[in-house]
Amino acid sequence: MKTVHTIIDEILSVEGGHSNDPDDPGGETMHGITEAVARQSGYYGPMRDLPIEYARDIYRGRYVTIPRFDQVVAIDPDIGAELVDTGVNMGPHRAAEFLQRWLNAFNYDRRYPELFVDGRIGPVTLEALKGFVQWRGAEGRKALLCALNALQGARYLEIAEAKPSQRKFVYGWVTKRVMQ
Repeated sequence: MKTVHTIIDEILSVEGGHSNDPDDPGGETMHGITEAVARQSGYYGPMRDLPIEYARDIYRGRYVTIPRFDQVVAIDPDIGAELVDTGVNMGPHRAAEFLQRWLNAFNYDRRYPELFVDGRIGPVTLEALKGFVQWRGAEGRKALLCALNALQGARYLEIAEAKPSQRKFVYGWVTKRVMQ
């Protein structure tokens, strides 16, 4: 069963070590943590030296606890893992929006309240997710994961179309994130 710890380990394995690609808008990264995020999180040393445990703490706080994705993990570990991964790559706000949009789209007969898509996970979104999972079961969880990945892939395509320099990253984004 996936836990927050194993989810972070999976992300660390995808993100790799040090990178400083001039075409990456995130700039210099270590363990997938951008320099800007590291500095906002209190790390001021050279990015190459960012300890992996420091990166884990950043992931846990910024991409799991603050956006309440740990509460999604408690409801469904796979959906929670997807939100954490998307949040790391696109921002937690966008990941939460993706979830809210799909929960609304799947809610054709109003089994749970319509969600205001604000990109924030709160009690209403968590209750809607619980209601969806209870209503649709294993097949519904699989459908929601596919739907979340579809939006993620569509966003990567939009990025590549808008900024051709990002095309060199698209294959990796799809194979390491969308196909997971």
